Amino acid sequence: MAAPLELSCWGGGWGLPSVHSESLVVMAYAKFSGAPLKVNVIDNTWRGSRGDVPILTTEDNIVSQPAKILNFLRKQKYNADYELSARQGADTLAYIALLEEKLLPAVLHTFWVENDNYFTVTKPWFASRIPFPLSLILPGRMSKGALNRILLTRGEPPLYHLQEVEAQIYRDAKECLNLLSHRLGTSQFFFGDMPSTLDAYVFGFLAPLYKVRFPKVQLQEHLKQLSNLCRFCDDILNSYFRHSLGAFSCVNRNQQQTDFGEASLLLDKKRSMPICRNSPSL
Repeated sequence: MAAPLELSCWGGGWGLPSVHSESLVVMAYAKFSGAPLKVNVIDNTWRGSRGDVPILTTEDNIVSQPAKILNFLRKQKYNADYELSARQGADTLAYIALLEEKLLPAVLHTFWVENDNYFTVTKPWFASRIPFPLSLILPGRMSKGALNRILLTRGEPPLYHLQEVEAQIYRDAKECLNLLSHRLGTSQFFFGDMPSTLDAYVFGFLAPLYKVRFPKVQLQEHLKQLSNLCRFCDDILNSYFRHSLGAFSCVNRNQQQTDFGEASLLLDKKRSMPICRNSPSL
């Protein structure tokens, strides 16, 4: 009998099984490959580390990071790519690298750096799933980590200032979305009729951007103009997650409106301070 596979990940909302891109990548791949995951959604009773989410746990292993989790699942013979050719396998690696270089910085910025989105959507959502008083600290730390990650990849000369970085990452992201739309065309998935690793990554990166309702929607508006990518996300949600969405998004909605008081406001003051290129790493 196969060892149980348990995935700890951030939960869902807005019709998504998870609002966290990296969690969503793993959840989608597991569906595509038939891996029997038991999903443990993080809520405010969770006492484990949140820094490495998603986390796959078995009797003998603890694995974090989507690429490592997917490799582990393949070794357990849960392979969504077994029908791909060597050329398609190489294309998969190239497109994943493109997503991480060109699209991920803008997704991180949309969720964690854009002030209106962070304070009205991202921070309340994540804080409602973190126990007090860590709920006052961890969202800000996650925001800082996202900003550092953006500056690490985009804060090189001649882009010294955050405003210049922002303009460039959104240009890159829109170009990436256009390329993905062209590559997908009228196909159901990126390599034909069966989903693969690339589909899991694209879905994980696009679905939160497509579904979460933000006040600032620059990149979301561009995505919604690419109807085949929106249809791609909707088809995966309807085909693979329709019957399990409720289990991933159960949370007391009143928690999402929690007033974090003056302590939270003081902790967030640092977000309004000038950003320098040499931000300390996590």
